[in-house]
Amino acid sequence: MKQQLPTELLRQCVFLAGPTGVGKTDVTIDLAREIGPVEVVSLDSMCVYRTMDIGTAKPSAELQAQIPHHLLDLVDTHEDFSVAEYVSAAGDVCAGIVARKATPLFVGGTGLYLRGLLRGVFEGPPADWDIRNRLQQHADDAAARDDNFWLMRQLEKVDPDVVLRLHPNDQRRLIRALEVYELTGIPLSKHQKQPALPEGERPPHVYWLSPPRDWLHERINLRVEQMMAAGLVAEVRRLTQQPGKISRTAAQGLGYKEVIEALGDDADSELSTSQLAETTDLIQTRTRQFAKRQHTMFRNTEECHEIEITESDTAASIAARIATRVHGES
Repeated sequence: MKQQLPTELLRQCVFLAGPTGVGKTDVTIDLAREIGPVEVVSLDSMCVYRTMDIGTAKPSAELQAQIPHHLLDLVDTHEDFSVAEYVSAAGDVCAGIVARKATPLFVGGTGLYLRGLLRGVFEGPPADWDIRNRLQQHADDAAARDDNFWLMRQLEKVDPDVVLRLHPNDQRRLIRALEVYELTGIPLSKHQKQPALPEGERPPHVYWLSPPRDWLHERINLRVEQMMAAGLVAEVRRLTQQPGKISRTAAQGLGYKEVIEALGDDADSELSTSQLAETTDLIQTRTRQFAKRQHTMFRNTEECHEIEITESDTAASIAARIATRVHGES
């Protein structure tokens, strides 16, 4: 079964995507002034979680008071949240925004969410927890032997196309892909192959910010340092001590996973100076790798229009360029 937004509704939306750390929030503020009235719809898979604020760079309370925001803080951290659930929620939100004579402005960097909106999403069979628990146990046993690639190897045998899109640490999606194959006998990649809409039917205003790599890496490194200074470790500690075990989805969030690993079994422990430095460096490395995968995803999504930016561009100048295209093609 396929979950999909009506084409006419999508054509009334504006999308601002791009890799993590590129400055989408700042551009959003100026773009809202240029094309308003708008209401922002989060396009971020981690911002759906309540109390996950520092590591997700969630929009501030001040910004949310200035511009209405949607699809933030939807679920608790012990819950999972699927792409299909996101698409369904986004459809309801967009219909309301349009009814209020405003423009839905999607902002974020989750490529799977973006493709789900543009092309629909395969919901797949219901979860089979016997299969999931069995696969998880095999993965845990392998990890105890310092083998963190067991799931990747199993999936590569049956669905090499999906393997290319997933990170070895993304156990939730690796297990789901294996589960779908075991239940249906068909690779998840074949289920998910939704072609782009014909050019004349595509939403016209899907943009992604494409920055120079070295400049983005510097911004990512600084951003991670700022998150650590703002109290990311304390935030993770609170999450792990809350009633209800943190879900695998939430625990896979960049920054959260690395701090959870550093704290180990004792969430009350204090990290040494060297542990903090090592954890910071690991988060920076993995975030840069993630940004590279985001770049590839947006570049290969035919509906996306690339907006090349340089370090000399301001948020206002980028917003003005996008607004010109929005007004010119409306």
